[in-house]
Amino acid sequence: MLDQHIDCIVASAEGARPVHTVRPDGLATFLETLPPGQAAFLRDTDFAAKSGELRFLPGPHGVDGAVLGLGSDRSPFIFGGLSMQLSETGTWRLEPGDYDPEAATLGYCLGAYRYTRFRTGGRAPASLYVPPGHEQSVSQASATWMVRDLINAPANVLGPVELADFAVSLADRYGAVSEMFSDSALDEAYPTIAAVGCGSIRPPRVVTFNWRGSAALDDSPLLSLCGKGVCFDTGGYDLKPSAGMLRMKKDMGGAATVLGLARIVMEADLPLRLVVRVGCVENSVSGTAMRPSDIIRTRSGLTVEVGNTDAEGRLVLCDLLHEASSENPSLLVDCATLTGAARVALGPDLPALFSNDDRLANIFLQCSNEAHDPVWRLPLWAGYDDWLKSPIADLNNVSSRPLAGAVVAGLYLQRFVSPGIPWMHIDLYAWNDINRPGRPEGGEAMAMRALFSLAKTGF
Repeated sequence: MLDQHIDCIVASAEGARPVHTVRPDGLATFLETLPPGQAAFLRDTDFAAKSGELRFLPGPHGVDGAVLGLGSDRSPFIFGGLSMQLSETGTWRLEPGDYDPEAATLGYCLGAYRYTRFRTGGRAPASLYVPPGHEQSVSQASATWMVRDLINAPANVLGPVELADFAVSLADRYGAVSEMFSDSALDEAYPTIAAVGCGSIRPPRVVTFNWRGSAALDDSPLLSLCGKGVCFDTGGYDLKPSAGMLRMKKDMGGAATVLGLARIVMEADLPLRLVVRVGCVENSVSGTAMRPSDIIRTRSGLTVEVGNTDAEGRLVLCDLLHEASSENPSLLVDCATLTGAARVALGPDLPALFSNDDRLANIFLQCSNEAHDPVWRLPLWAGYDDWLKSPIADLNNVSSRPLAGAVVAGLYLQRFVSPGIPWMHIDLYAWNDINRPGRPEGGEAMAMRALFSLAKTGF
């Protein structure tokens, strides 16, 4: 199995110990509600209800409960450390307080994640009672666990075929109709993906699937998703240095994010039509690999000169975007770990958003803020479009200048989106460099919850 099930929540509150929550401005009132001994204990230990501050409440038989300080934090992540801070014996429950209960459930589950497929030992997360009505939070947490599992899986376990098979199994799980392309069918339909994958002994695959909500009609909004699924990226003949390859198992993070979003949309049974496309491939070095200066004819008919074999992600996406545009979607979204330039500009936590539709981009930015799943918009600056010129092909896959790499990559992709199609390109990192509450080190589902919030608006 490439994804695990949420194991930190229970449906019964029997015997559960309470976890109280308090903000600094409510601390004095809260202390008055406690037995004198517990209140004195909190005062004596200088409990100030700061963000993430936790104290256990003593009782006649040991620990009677706990108190979590919230500070001014309103994000789900304030609850992300609890699963490993609370005792794993017995069950816990969150008492009502000044917080969003569904956000608390989400944050708790996000913090309980751990990738244990290849490790033995280690403690289990504490169990939390979750009352009915939190199904959407659990769904989003489950999808996040799935995305993290896919990204954390080593490349020798998750190659192009395995990722494609997983996409098909996910589609089957929710009654979607899928199709897998391989060999000559892939060469014909997605020539740029075939070119990227021709250097690997592990053959490329493309998976597409279609789904419709139970209340969706023929004219309901069509959401089209495209994901970059490069299961390992050596850079090809433009070889990455060894340090640059250490995390390249995560180069399929865009495909994983798209699959996670599709899962939440299907579980929520949103009243829309959904089409998903993932390009699953490995960028390797061999005698059959594409070379710098090769020219590839894309699905659209445009020819591309390969200026750099390490700019393979845009080659994976361009045929998918062209095909998706032909269906006239209400919204076309692609997700990809596309450029290091986006990380230089925005750091690891902020995916870069590029869009040809100001209205949708503004709605999405609002959704991302409300979901505590931030993105930051960068421009599709038309003044740099000429940087993609090639003297012998319709365009090059890289810029003639070593500047604005993320912008130029977005401009390349825009060439394959039909005019008038609302489109968003999300250049994400898909990784947490360090452990933080609710965001353990390793693979991460970035912008997924924000995109789901947008999907719920009907665009």
